[in-house]
Amino acid sequence: MENLLLAWEEFIVGKRRKSDVQEFAYDLYSNIMALHEVLKGGTHRHGPYQAFRINEPKPRQIHKASVRDRLLHHAIHRKLYPFFAPTFIADSYSCQTDKGMHRALNRFQAYARKSSKNHTKTCWVLKCDIRKFFASIDHMVLRSLLRERILDLRLIRLLDNIIESHASAPGKGLPLGNLTSQLFANVYMHPLDAFIKHTIRAKLYIRYADDFVILSRDRNLLLAIIPLIEGFLRDRLRLELHPSKIHIQTVASGVDFLGWVHFPDHRVIRSATKRRMMRRIVEHPTQETVQSYLGMLGHGDGYRLSLVIQNLA
Repeated sequence: MENLLLAWEEFIVGKRRKSDVQEFAYDLYSNIMALHEVLKGGTHRHGPYQAFRINEPKPRQIHKASVRDRLLHHAIHRKLYPFFAPTFIADSYSCQTDKGMHRALNRFQAYARKSSKNHTKTCWVLKCDIRKFFASIDHMVLRSLLRERILDLRLIRLLDNIIESHASAPGKGLPLGNLTSQLFANVYMHPLDAFIKHTIRAKLYIRYADDFVILSRDRNLLLAIIPLIEGFLRDRLRLELHPSKIHIQTVASGVDFLGWVHFPDHRVIRSATKRRMMRRIVEHPTQETVQSYLGMLGHGDGYRLSLVIQNLA
């Protein structure tokens, strides 16, 4: 009960005005008691999802669970994230405490300086991402990975029920709207992280969700790594690299990673991101939107664009 109540306090941040949240909160204690009873009895069954489409930053299908199930996802995440996080590599940055995109961007710059010996040597970057990542996650593989670390059968059955509550194809796919999906994604990609770090022995490797880069002064080494990664993804995780998003570039020519184009001494925001930002501000010229983008631009060479945004607002 304590975990469910604490999870509720985390869940409602920014959602108090939502009608479904208000409805659940109207009889909060009874609703949480009822959830606690079915969890205790092992009879919980995940409900259906409400599907809707978003177009920012690119077209995606989002699946939203009921308030009861989203509360459960928070309660599970509160306990499982601290359990799994110490097993993840240091350079996995997506959806983790005290990490995130800005730290990944700074790490990229640090690794570029290290590989290039402070930009006196040519640094090559292999950049890849996974084709249809969330839609391609294999349920059986994910369940097997969870069973390697979790011994409690009641918890395993609960996680199985959440995993099987959604499928983009038979036996595949996680819903983008679930908090548990973010944790499951890191659990799922951890074997790849370990393979690249410990078997391939790539020291300068960074992953954010399904985007990852490897830096090296040896271009031929990076070319040789690609089929090894493709084979591991196919055989171990039943995933594949996006064939049109495998790039080997020098930092000097500019490397597009996580919405920014990185150069030896600065980074600039990606053109597509810039266009999307300007369109968003014109459509929703609120102070919150403007301040959010100004904060983002503060992490790179965005002074001139900041002035344009301030004039638009």
